[in-house]
Amino acid sequence: MADFDRTAHVPNDVSPTAGAHHWLTALPVYNEVAYVDDVLDQVLRHSDRILVVDDGSTDGTAAKLDARQAALPDRIDVIHHPQNRGYGAGLQSAFAYTLQHGYAGIVTLDCDGQHQPHRIPSFIEAAKSADIVSGSRYLEKFEGDDEPPAERMGINRRITAEINERLGFELTDAFCGFKAYRAEALRAMTITDNGYAMPLELWVQAAAAGLRVIELPVPLIYLDLERSFGGSLDQAEIRLKYYNEVLEQAIEAVRESREGR
Repeated sequence: MADFDRTAHVPNDVSPTAGAHHWLTALPVYNEVAYVDDVLDQVLRHSDRILVVDDGSTDGTAAKLDARQAALPDRIDVIHHPQNRGYGAGLQSAFAYTLQHGYAGIVTLDCDGQHQPHRIPSFIEAAKSADIVSGSRYLEKFEGDDEPPAERMGINRRITAEINERLGFELTDAFCGFKAYRAEALRAMTITDNGYAMPLELWVQAAAAGLRVIELPVPLIYLDLERSFGGSLDQAEIRLKYYNEVLEQAIEAVRESREGR
């Protein structure tokens, strides 16, 4: 049984704004100098407006982004975090930008070549019938799929099963960064986790707000098998324990919020 029911509904009486019919594509970036130009070139073919959140890159990524923005100021915007704050912090900046500028919604994808920008329109189309559209690398097999690192896939499966059991979802991939969010969904959540555990807080708050969630299949692409999660989190057992702690804390925060009403 889920820890709490998902009976709330997202308000639809949102005041229209100038960008209400337009979608933003956002890329959180940290030290992706080898990929950023190619990924931006591809995204530009499928999105009119792009936001890149540079999370304190030190490898030359920041300078490349400034050059791209200067060349296409009407299509590319860049937010620079002075220091590396984490994956979740990058998405928080992107969510705030989306709401501040009146976009109808936001598509997020990583800048490491693991997500295919030509799928952006499919995510926006799917968001017509959902508040959050989440990519899944395990929903469908694609020709040429990479073999996922065993420990990453194992942790994903365990956390995904825990989320489904406790929150009442039917997810197959809790951690895919390729997503579409309607603006109304962003208004219903307050994300505070700055790191890679941010999706766990997101799912808890989405369940508490009664958001409609669907998954869209995407290929399994792994170009960087040596990606670091930061310090001790590179150890699978410690990372799994940390994820479970974040999930528990997020659920408890929702309970306390409801009891305080």
